[in-house]
Amino acid sequence: MLVTVMPWAIVMLVASIWRRGIPMYWMAVTWLSWAVHGARVICGVKWRVIGRENLPVGTTAPAVLLVKHQSTMETFLMPVLMPHPLAYVFKRELLHVPFFGWAMARLDMIHIDRSQRAQAFNKVVEQGKRLLAQGIWIIMFPEGTRIPRGQKGTYKSGGTRLAVETGAPVIPVAVTSAKCWPRKSFLKHPGVVDVSIGKPIPSQGRQPEELMREVEAWIEAEMRRLDPEAYE
Repeated sequence: MLVTVMPWAIVMLVASIWRRGIPMYWMAVTWLSWAVHGARVICGVKWRVIGRENLPVGTTAPAVLLVKHQSTMETFLMPVLMPHPLAYVFKRELLHVPFFGWAMARLDMIHIDRSQRAQAFNKVVEQGKRLLAQGIWIIMFPEGTRIPRGQKGTYKSGGTRLAVETGAPVIPVAVTSAKCWPRKSFLKHPGVVDVSIGKPIPSQGRQPEELMREVEAWIEAEMRRLDPEAYE
């Protein structure tokens, strides 16, 4: 990752002079693919996906992905796995990270100022509607930060609020990445990361808090099924 991020970020910055939108996204996915496949070859970190059949079908079929967050791996892996372009909702401070953040700034993502919560959510809804109409799926981590293996963070309703506002279904995703790629650790451990994609949950006519409780219940139950040792 260290060897490739700077030259590829420069390539993306130069390419962004005349390229925009989805082509730039797939350029970024190329680098993410190098990273996760590098982890597989160098560190023995493999992955196994179940539930692909639960993903919406159609070039403009909308979806809001709500994903368990344990490490950097799912941040890199989800765009590689998904058939649609993804737009992350993230804090704008990440745009200041040298090279990586500069390249992210050239993508059509939703970066927010978390100090201005009301305006931030309005921006998420406004941009989310536009992106979903283009067939771009929105991805969020409802716990907000990486959570240690075997633990549960506080699930925030921003993702389900967006789904209710836009009418897009929610796709819950459980990921056991911390088994092999722990948070805040340079070391990686050989093994298999399970990615479980749940069935779409309709958002129309739902209350965001109630919908998030359903998402939380599914993700946490699935995490215990996939990684029982962590929850003993």
